[in-house]
Amino acid sequence: MIAYRRLRDMREDSDKTQADIAKVLKITTQQYQLYESGKRELPMHHFVALAEYYNVSLDYLAGLINSPRKLK
Repeated sequence: MIAYRRLRDMREDSDKTQADIAKVLKITTQQYQLYESGKRELPMHHFVALAEYYNVSLDYLAGLINSPRKLK
């Protein structure tokens, strides 16, 4: 569940809506809401896309580490 909280926190910290992130992933807002709430598992390719979008490592986005590491 840490990963799903982290998704929400990253989105809110960047002042984006769920609709904004759904557009990035090319999915519906409702689909993204299910991912962010933890009701559906986010596919790996979406995790990768979000890591690139937020410029953070996958281990941070997944909640495995607490300090973000930049990709570049």
